[in-house]
Amino acid sequence: MEHGTASIVSLMIVTGVAFFIPIMLQRLKLKAIPIVVAEIIAGIIIGKSGLDLVDVDNAWLTLLSSLGLIYLMFLSGLEIDFSSFKLKKEKKPGKTKQINPFLISIVIFLFMLILAYGFSMILVYFGMIDDPFFMTIILSTISLGVVVPVLKERKVINTELGQTVLLIAVISDFVTMILFAYYLALKNGDTTIVWWIVLLLALVFLLYYVLNYYKKKSDMQLLETLKRGTAQIGTRGIFALILLFVALSETMGVENILGAFLAGVVVSLLSPGRDFVHQLDSFGYGFLIPIFFVMVGVGFDFASLFENPGILALIPIVLIFLFLTRSLPTVLMKRWFSWNEVVGSGMLLTSTLSLAIVAATVSLQMGIISEGMNSAIVLVSILTCFISPILYARISPKVEEKKHSLAIIGANRAALRASINFQKSNYQVTIFSGKQAKIESENDNEFPIVELEELSLERLIERQIFETFDRVIVTTSDDNFNIELANYSREIGYENMIVRIEDPKLNKKYSDMGITVYSDVYASEMILKAMVHSPSLVRFLTDEDEAIREFVLEDVRYDNLPLRKLPFLGDTLILSIYRGDRAITPNGDTILQTGDRLIISGSEESMAKVANNI
Repeated sequence: MEHGTASIVSLMIVTGVAFFIPIMLQRLKLKAIPIVVAEIIAGIIIGKSGLDLVDVDNAWLTLLSSLGLIYLMFLSGLEIDFSSFKLKKEKKPGKTKQINPFLISIVIFLFMLILAYGFSMILVYFGMIDDPFFMTIILSTISLGVVVPVLKERKVINTELGQTVLLIAVISDFVTMILFAYYLALKNGDTTIVWWIVLLLALVFLLYYVLNYYKKKSDMQLLETLKRGTAQIGTRGIFALILLFVALSETMGVENILGAFLAGVVVSLLSPGRDFVHQLDSFGYGFLIPIFFVMVGVGFDFASLFENPGILALIPIVLIFLFLTRSLPTVLMKRWFSWNEVVGSGMLLTSTLSLAIVAATVSLQMGIISEGMNSAIVLVSILTCFISPILYARISPKVEEKKHSLAIIGANRAALRASINFQKSNYQVTIFSGKQAKIESENDNEFPIVELEELSLERLIERQIFETFDRVIVTTSDDNFNIELANYSREIGYENMIVRIEDPKLNKKYSDMGITVYSDVYASEMILKAMVHSPSLVRFLTDEDEAIREFVLEDVRYDNLPLRKLPFLGDTLILSIYRGDRAITPNGDTILQTGDRLIISGSEESMAKVANNI
């Protein structure tokens, strides 16, 4: 009983520490420190290098920590956005040279890998390490968990620079995980495991195609029913998938972390909904993963660093090599970006956390590295996560607020009047019309009209409106032409289109297909009804001093924050919140999530303040 009580007490201490860490960071305004770094530090304080309050060999904690490691690797695979691997050819304004983020990212990562191996051989030459391959993996891995939030906070994640930096981190995360699995297989001396890993990778894509086929053919209404209530079929399926891949990995003699990682890759390929991903994140980062990171700190042995002077000397050298490994290859980006952007990106990419700590933990358990080497890698990882975001914030230039670009196809009077209001709302508007459609006006200089010889799909494609503009509104009175544009937008996957369709049947048909449609007749009917039943609402909507806008919450600082604590609302009013396909009626205690779409009303001045902060 006493042993059981001691086990529960240790578990209580670890979970209690994990609970208070985010609160303390919030209270002390230490937002620059990643939570996982704070968890490791807290673990060091309560562990064998500090107060020694927790039993390192506790059976409960060992099991939960192992599950946390497996789930962390699953989320690492899930975090890879494979849609970003699509080849893009875009022109940067003011630049004559084209940029392909995917190709650049591959070249830069290969350069990093070569440098990492070269620096590792230097360490071997001076007798500081024995195995260059292990250190190559450590020097090559990049922490997505640090890179992504920083890019989001600086509002550069959707720019060419942000996508390039993100792709470098994603490729690093994926490739180093596979390389580490091969490394462990070769260390065990069983070369047949290499083929088992190839088989596992093939199984990933086979399972993806099977599940994707089932997803398309399944009864969506039945699936939605099973997702709710006590069924929670999605979550059950995820854990079944993780355990399937973990069991297969262990049966084949491959490390279970690779199986968990590949399970995450399968789910990522299926493009799950944002709400579902948030649910999976909540479970992992709310329970299992904090236990793993706290236990990393609990097992941290400061004394082992001083037992071997070579290990202590290795820490600053590895730190320098990490910065050189990431900074030198990013110089290749200078062809497209400024020096500040290039150097800042190199600093941010130096952050090394999850996979480095996982690699060190697993290698220690297998007897590949010493306790001192494990402690050194954990310490270096912590230091990079402190230093990198701070240096990036100081070096990288601030991003100027981007004007949203809007194309209006068809120069009727309603479109022209609307264009004036769009320009006042920080939209860069271009109106496309045929020569015969141009409307003369004494205020013609207010209308940025581009005349085309013929207003046709082919001419608009030549103008690259779908590549150039953030949003397109089709306002012509020709339903057939408007539908032709709607069909083309669906074909190429362009989602930000609003189409006018007057035919009621076609209007409903395309609305059911997920296209945003409107009708002048229907809009007039709705306004007349509103004037009879809610005249004050009509006055509110037409008041030029008041505006209604939709904003997407992108800043990670406001994730999981109650609505009433948003610091920038001023005199604005949040009318509604959309989370995926679900509408939420807001109140002061509504917990926000990144990706939420906020419908906000207020003055233009207040709207500008919201746009700069959200």
